[in-house]
Amino acid sequence: MKKLNLSIVMPCLNEEETLKTCILKAQNYLVKNNILGEVIIADNGSTDNSIEIALNNGARVVPVTTKGYGAALRGGIEAANGSYIVMGDADDSYDFSNLLSFTNKLEEGYDLVMGNRFKGGIEKGAMPFLHKYLGNPVLSFLGGLFFKSAISDFHCGLRGFSKSAYHKMELKSTGMEFASEMVVKATLMQMNIAEVPTTLSKDGRNRPPHLNTWTDGWRHLRFLIMYAPKWFLLFPGTFLLISCLVLGTLLTISPLEFVNFQLDIHTLLYAMVAALLGSQLVFLYAIVNNYTQKHILSNKKTSKFDFNLETGLISGAVLLLAGIVWSYFNTIEWSSTGFSNLNPSLFMRKVIPAAFLISLGVQTIVSSFILALIDEQKK
Repeated sequence: MKKLNLSIVMPCLNEEETLKTCILKAQNYLVKNNILGEVIIADNGSTDNSIEIALNNGARVVPVTTKGYGAALRGGIEAANGSYIVMGDADDSYDFSNLLSFTNKLEEGYDLVMGNRFKGGIEKGAMPFLHKYLGNPVLSFLGGLFFKSAISDFHCGLRGFSKSAYHKMELKSTGMEFASEMVVKATLMQMNIAEVPTTLSKDGRNRPPHLNTWTDGWRHLRFLIMYAPKWFLLFPGTFLLISCLVLGTLLTISPLEFVNFQLDIHTLLYAMVAALLGSQLVFLYAIVNNYTQKHILSNKKTSKFDFNLETGLISGAVLLLAGIVWSYFNTIEWSSTGFSNLNPSLFMRKVIPAAFLISLGVQTIVSSFILALIDEQKK
C-alpha cells in the first residue's frame, strides 16, 4: 500500500467563524495518521478575517478570482501539491478529523470516493427540509437513472479523488453544479468510484449559506439534462419518429374512421411534421453524443457510435431521390388533369409523404456532414 501525499482543499468565502476549527481538524488528521499533506484554503474573495486566520493556523491560501463554488475548488485543486485530494466545505459541517474511510479507499486505488450523508447521518437542522427530502433525493435519483451511477448522494461536499483522475475529468463548471459534473464524468469515464458513510453536522456560521435552493438546484438539473442526451433527445425522438411514421403510413393509405370522428389529411400533415421533428431529435442526439464522447470525455471506451460519412450520405441521397421521384409522378398526375383543382383528401395523401422524404433526405445529408466534421477534428 502506497503512502498518501494528501491535499485537503476547502473553498472559502467569508468563513471566519468556522475556518480555524476546520483547519485544525484537518491538520490533526494528517498528524495523527502520519500522512504527508497540506491544508489549502481556496479563497474566493473573502472580505472578513478568513485569509489571516488561515495563514495564522498554518494553512496555505490560494486566491481564486473567478467567482463560484466550482471555480474556487478548481483553483485550489489545481494548485495542490498532493497526489490525492480531499475536498470539503469550510463551515464545520464535515468532520475533517475523521477522513480515514476516504483515505483508505484512495489507498486501495479508487479514483473517486464519495461521502454519503444519508447513510452516515444528518444532524437535526443540518440540511434544509427541501434539500433533504426533495432536492438531493430527486437529483441523485435522476443521476442514477440517466448515467447508471450507483452513487446515492450526488451532492455530498466531502469527497476524495486522485489528482490524476481529476485531470482526466477536465471539469469546467464554476458553480455548485461542479459537484454533479465530477460524479457524472467519473461515471461516464468508467472510473473506480466508492461511496462511504459520512456525517453532516449543523454548520457553525451565524449567516445564511451561500447555496441558493432554486437557482443552484436548477443548475444541477440543467447539467444532468445536458449530459443525458438519450433522455431528452433520443428517447422522445425515437418515440415521435416511429409512432408518427406508423400513423402517417396508415393515413397515406386511407382516412382512419372512428365512431365519432375521422382522421384525414390534416392529421397526416401533423404526423409527418412530428415524425420529421422526431428524426431531427435523433440526429441531434447522434451529434451531441458523438461530440461529448470525443471532445469532452475523450474516452474511446465509452463511445459505441461508429459513424461513416458515406453511409449517411447514401442514405440521405436515397431518401431525397425517393421524395423527388414521388413528387415528379405527383406533378405528372396533376398535369394530366390540365393542372386543374384536385381533391385535397386524395392528392395531399401523396404530396405530404413526398415532401417528408425530401426533408428527411436533406436532414440526413446535413447531419452526416456535421458528424463527419466532429470525427475529423479529433483525428
